[in-house]
Amino acid sequence: MFGNILWTIYLGILGTIAIGYLLKGKYKTFLAKVDFVVSIITWIGLFGYVTNTQILNPLVWKFVFFGGLLWDVIFGMFFNHHYDDESIDEIPPNVRFIIVAVSLVILVGPLYYGLFKYAF
Repeated sequence: MFGNILWTIYLGILGTIAIGYLLKGKYKTFLAKVDFVVSIITWIGLFGYVTNTQILNPLVWKFVFFGGLLWDVIFGMFFNHHYDDESIDEIPPNVRFIIVAVSLVILVGPLYYGLFKYAF
């Protein structure tokens, strides 16, 4: 019961962040727009997992899991200038890499855990 509440809260936070960035016009570049689409698709998969609702075929979610995870790692590590945040340029590259990697694990780790459980 308590775990389900936490999953629902996490789902709400992810959805709120994505919609908030959309409303603020943060998705300006092509890569940022692709990131938004990937985020929405993975969010729908997590929604299916949290609500225990079958949305599409599990094979689709296997592809979404691997494709989304690959996208988030590549996009997060190598295209981190997609939101015009110039303060990140002040951080040394090695430290920046560690910060991005830890952030990815903490922020989207539960998303991909849920997607994995949903797909497999």
